[in-house]
Amino acid sequence: MSDADTLRDMAANRGCRLVRSRVRTPGRGDYGKFGLKDAKTGKAVLGIGKSGLTATADEVEAFLRGGTASAWKSSVGKTVPKPKTREQAPAPSKPEPELVVRDARPKDIETLAALIAALGYEVSASDLRKRLAALKKAGMAVLVADQGGAIGLLTTAITHVLHRPRPVGRISLMVVAESARSRGVGAALVAEAEARLRAAGCGLIEVTSNMRRQRAHAFYERLGYEKTSYRFGKMLQE
Repeated sequence: MSDADTLRDMAANRGCRLVRSRVRTPGRGDYGKFGLKDAKTGKAVLGIGKSGLTATADEVEAFLRGGTASAWKSSVGKTVPKPKTREQAPAPSKPEPELVVRDARPKDIETLAALIAALGYEVSASDLRKRLAALKKAGMAVLVADQGGAIGLLTTAITHVLHRPRPVGRISLMVVAESARSRGVGAALVAEAEARLRAAGCGLIEVTSNMRRQRAHAFYERLGYEKTSYRFGKMLQE
């Protein structure tokens, strides 16, 4: 094995500076270890670790005698291209929460107010909370499409009439958040409304939809609804 002076001379011939452990007690720290630094820049070349020196004399000698040192010397001052790394596959996206149609809850009020506002009807959270309680007391369904949060709303009513043998169910309001449209949310709401109105004994379901909402009309027609009559409205004075 080469002594320290021989290694120092070899290192100088390769443009390196030999670094030797200052620990003099065997078994402690980096006792007996060596390292190499670039003679000009002082950058670590071999055996320089965070906790001390790590190379043995034999490893330093092998490094200096081999082609590694000369290759390193010729590359000093040049930009070393980074090794190509294998592109990692993108992390799998989290699956969307399951779409659930359920009864509206008081905690939904703020979101429901925003959905109703999207239809052009402004309503405060406090007023909506009162209306929700009144509808539920009257036995009317207020359905919410939930997919990690409320994204759709539908309300129903049941009317008993003289000219039909069975009650008439009505979908009086339906709205789906803009970002959740064309994903089956509206169809899921209507399906649940139909099931509940059928269970309540209704023989016919009517839909109230503003004349200007042409896309909504096409949606209901795809679900089997037909234009059967006109609906006339008149605002009453207070």
